[in-house]
Amino acid sequence: MPDAPRSAARTFTITELAQEFDVTPRAIRFYEDMGLLEPARAGRNRVYTQRDRTRLKLTLRGKRLGLSLSEIKQLVDMYDSPSDTAPQLQAFLGVLAEHRRQLERQQEDLEVTLAEIAQHEARCRALLAAAKGARPPKEHVKETTK
Repeated sequence: MPDAPRSAARTFTITELAQEFDVTPRAIRFYEDMGLLEPARAGRNRVYTQRDRTRLKLTLRGKRLGLSLSEIKQLVDMYDSPSDTAPQLQAFLGVLAEHRRQLERQQEDLEVTLAEIAQHEARCRALLAAAKGARPPKEHVKETTK
């Protein structure tokens, strides 16, 4: 089967997108079911446009940030909206601000936990060092008992 001519309207198969973004075709179909992607059909095959590719990229970026699917949908829908939709932008800024606060709280919790672990490690090392210093090695004990 000859390759399709390359044009400005590049399309992608589900397999190409899955390989490019290291996700399964099933995940891509799930995002389609959630309304995040809207591929065209060529017979039984899905045909993804550059728009779909960008929306998938935004979806995966949102997942890495820990956003919910509804928050991600809001983000990718903004990709298609005119840039002067102030209410949408304000709403999304609110979502991002709340997510930032949540991540900052998690970061603080992690820092406290890591400090506690460091204290426990230091205490364990000190106890081990004291235990080694209190007991002579077994070979030394045998020599002194002769």
